[in-house]
Amino acid sequence: MVSLHVSHQRILVLGASLLLIAVPVLAQDKTAPATPQPAAAQSLAKSALSERENPELVGKRNINKSQINFYSFEKEVALGRSMAQEVDRSAKLIDDPIIAEYINRVGQNLVLHSDAKVPFTIKVLEADDVNAFALPGGFFYVNRGLILAAESEAELAGPMAHEIAHVAARHGVEQASKGELINWGTIPLIFLGGWAGYAIQQAAALAIPLGFLKFTRAAEEEADLLAAQYMWAAGYDPHSLVTFFEKLETKEKKKPGTMSKIFMTHPVVGDRITKVNALIARFPTRSEYVMNTSDFNQAKSRLVSMSNIRATTASRGGAGGANGDSRPTLKKRQPSDPNAPATAGGTPSSSTDSESKPATERPTLRKNPSSGTKDPNNP
Repeated sequence: MVSLHVSHQRILVLGASLLLIAVPVLAQDKTAPATPQPAAAQSLAKSALSERENPELVGKRNINKSQINFYSFEKEVALGRSMAQEVDRSAKLIDDPIIAEYINRVGQNLVLHSDAKVPFTIKVLEADDVNAFALPGGFFYVNRGLILAAESEAELAGPMAHEIAHVAARHGVEQASKGELINWGTIPLIFLGGWAGYAIQQAAALAIPLGFLKFTRAAEEEADLLAAQYMWAAGYDPHSLVTFFEKLETKEKKKPGTMSKIFMTHPVVGDRITKVNALIARFPTRSEYVMNTSDFNQAKSRLVSMSNIRATTASRGGAGGANGDSRPTLKKRQPSDPNAPATAGGTPSSSTDSESKPATERPTLRKNPSSGTKDPNNP
């Protein structure tokens, strides 16, 4: 019995000794890894991104889990639908099939590579403001002015991704929920009163309800960071988000008021741009990005042509004459005056000669934008 007891002691001591030897070896392997290869270094860079920052986790995470939100997705969609009906009644939509299909395709691709959990309905507005806005529940509107201001599809995708991020993060109903905490049992004024009265401003620009679009600074910054991730996930260069807003900011400084209300509703400040650039620098590298497509050029060219036709029609006194009728205006031929001097063909000259027409009735000629001459009336 004694010898057996000693044997067990020896076994325990030997096991403890081996354990003490193994622990330092494991610790050494854990704290002093081998020099990482390029692929391993990239993996380490990815790990530096949090779940909320990593574009590779887009669509696989829940970015709304820490929100105060009293609205179900069904209630949010119903709310947005009622607002969209007001917009559709008050604003003029562009129903050109090529333009509408293209903008919808770009937007749906971004939605597919986002954290949004609601379907999107995307339309184009006949509005000159360089802007876009998304209502709760995925009802998304893109202004014609935004398309014309963008120089590539990637630049167009930037602000579109920003608005999709507002819906994905549910910023609208989050604000409403916080309002209910202050005024318990009442619907926030953000969704009543001013929301019912959409109106058309000059040049068919929509009067966007600023009460909804003025998100908090934190919400705007979050939309910026999410938009950069959505662009990366969709294959676009996320730097285009920053460069586009920098271009608009530069133009606004040169001529205040020319870049629409996008600076009132989405102020582009230096630290926000810095934060987006810092995040993009930590993104996984891609071998190539989508910058532009022929579809973008085609859609923009059609918008330019439509703008030129509209400007020409306006210079002639408006479409369809003073009565707003689209039919041609006919004028009866005046009886000839026998005392009027005859023309070369022997017919008395008429007072309706083209030289006697007022300047406002003469056709306005414009050079083709494709010839290289920029139309001063086209942004």
